[in-house]
Amino acid sequence: MMNLGEVTYGFYMPRVNLMGAGSAKTVGEQAKKFGKKALIVTDAFLAKNGMADQIVANVVMAGLEAVVYPGAEPNPTDKNVHDGFKALKDNECDVIISLGGGSSHDTAKGIGIIAGNGGSIRDYEGLDKMTQPMMPLIAVNTTAGTASEMTRFCIITNTDTHVKMAIVDWQCTPNISINDPLMMMDMPASLTAATGMDALTHAIEAYVSTQATPVTDASALMAIQLISKNLRQAVANGKNFTARDNMAYAEFLAGMAFNNASLGYVHAMAHQLGGFYNLPHGVCNAILLPHVEEFNLIACPDRFVEIAKALGENISGLTTRDAADVVIASIRQLSKDVGIPSNLTELGVKAEDLKIMAENAMKDACSLTNPRSAKVEDIVKIFQKALVCQYKDMSKITDVSKAAHAHGRHGADGISGIDELSQESA
Repeated sequence: MMNLGEVTYGFYMPRVNLMGAGSAKTVGEQAKKFGKKALIVTDAFLAKNGMADQIVANVVMAGLEAVVYPGAEPNPTDKNVHDGFKALKDNECDVIISLGGGSSHDTAKGIGIIAGNGGSIRDYEGLDKMTQPMMPLIAVNTTAGTASEMTRFCIITNTDTHVKMAIVDWQCTPNISINDPLMMMDMPASLTAATGMDALTHAIEAYVSTQATPVTDASALMAIQLISKNLRQAVANGKNFTARDNMAYAEFLAGMAFNNASLGYVHAMAHQLGGFYNLPHGVCNAILLPHVEEFNLIACPDRFVEIAKALGENISGLTTRDAADVVIASIRQLSKDVGIPSNLTELGVKAEDLKIMAENAMKDACSLTNPRSAKVEDIVKIFQKALVCQYKDMSKITDVSKAAHAHGRHGADGISGIDELSQESA
C-alpha cells in the first residue's frame, strides 16, 4: 500500500516513432501490420493538394485499400468525428491513418475512440474514460507544433456549448507516429509561426507544470533551445531543411514533455478562444503565453532562469527574479519576429466574453497543473491584458532584458520583414 504523499508518475508515447527525411514513405508497410483497409483522415486542403494522394499510393503499394475522409476542420468538432466514424463503418476500414496537423490527428483519435468504445465522443471528455483500446492509428505529421501525432490528448469542440473538450487518455495514443520534415517544407510562413509558437508553449508550460519530472524537464529544455534557434529561420525560409528538421524534433520533444507533465492556464484559456471564436490555436497560445507566464513567475522563478538560458538569453549578473523577467520579453520578441498578432483584439475577441471564457478555463483539465493557482477574476485579468497589449508596450517591462542584451546574447538573431504573416489555423 502506498503511503500518504507518495506519487506515481507515468510516461506515455507511441510504441514506434519514425523521424527523418523520407520516413513518411513507410506508412503503407506500417499500416499493413494492423489491417487491410485504411481510412485516411485529413483536411480538405491536403486532400486537394496531392499530399493525401501520396499516402494513398504508399498504402496501395503495400497491398492495402484506402479511403480518404477529408472532414478534419480547424478546431475539429464532434460532428467531424461522428461523420468520420460513419465513413469508417460504411467503408469497413480496420486501420486509421491521420495526415496533417493537430486537427487531423485529433479527428482521427476521436474516430478511433468511438470505433473501439462506442457511444458519443462527448462521453470521453476528461481523464482516462476509455474502457477499450481505440482502433489502430498511424499519425503522419505535416506541421511542427501540436505534437498530437504522439500524445494522449484529443481536443474536440462540443458544437452545442462551443467549448473545447479535453480528452486525456493513454489509450488514445497513436500506435505509430511519423515526422518527416519533407512533408513540412511547403507550410506557409504564418502556419510555421503559429505551430512553432504552439510547440514553445507546450515546452514552457510542461517545464513549469506541477507534474514536471527530470525526464520531462530534459525534453522541454531541449525543445525550447531548438525552437529559439530554428523557428525564425523556418519562418523566413520554408525550404531551409535544417531548420525544418530541427523544428520537427523540437515539437516532438515538446510533446514528450507536455504529454506527461501536462500543461497550464495558457492552454486552458486558448481552448476557450478556439471554441468560442474558432481561432487558430497556435496564435492564441502565442498571444497568451507571456501574460500567463508573467502571472506564474513568483511561483517558480528558478525554473524561469533555466528557460531564459534555453532561449539563448545571457542572464549573467542578473538576480533570479530579473532573469525570470527576461523570459517574458524574449517570448514577446520571438512572437513579434515571426509575425504573431500583438493582442486578442486583432483576432476579434470581445471583452464581454471574457468572464464566461475564464469560468470555462478554470474547468479545463489543463488548468490543474499550472504552477500558480488562480481565481476566475485572475484569469479575466490575464485575458484583459492579452486583449489590448501592443508590442510597443514591451518597453515598459523589458528594461531588465535590455540590460541583459547589453551583456551580449547568444542564439538566433531576429529576422525583419515578416510582419505581414496571415493568420492560419494551427
